Amino acid sequence: MTRKKKARKVGSEGPAQYNDRSLSKDDVASLARKRANRRKGLKAGSRHSDGKVEKQRQINATRDPRLGSKKPIALIVEQKPHPKSAEGKKVRRLDAAKELDMLENDAQLNVLLDRIENGEKLGAGLQSYVDEKLDRIEALMAQLGLLEEEQEEAPVEQPKGKKSRRGDDDLLAEFENLKFDQE
Repeated sequence: MTRKKKARKVGSEGPAQYNDRSLSKDDVASLARKRANRRKGLKAGSRHSDGKVEKQRQINATRDPRLGSKKPIALIVEQKPHPKSAEGKKVRRLDAAKELDMLENDAQLNVLLDRIENGEKLGAGLQSYVDEKLDRIEALMAQLGLLEEEQEEAPVEQPKGKKSRRGDDDLLAEFENLKFDQE
């Protein structure tokens, strides 16, 4: 048989053309399925080859994991305080003087007290807030010894000969009507 030398000339079909297209998701999935189908069956090798691995597994399974531990084990379980709750309580508790100062300088409480003094009616929520803060101020003042107990004064007795039935409004009206310029 004679041997033909390969020629570098382009043949009748023209130069070779290559298609550089990327694979779609479907193509990739089908290739993966084909690979999986090709690898059916067991691995090649002797059926006795992995006996050492099996023995090692049995030894590890029978060994007690606690043996050889150097860590001391507490025989009595002690209750430990929760670290977050202890920090929260320490931070929240101020000394009484600082807390009293903060409450006395509370802008919202001062505004609400001014509204009450002007005769406004507060809602139930705001009124409970004011009551709570005032009770706390009173408790702190008692704790610090700043609260003076109100002593009931003996009622002032009016002279028996002259009984006045005029009220505060009448006295105020009389005071306003006084003329100081008279000589």
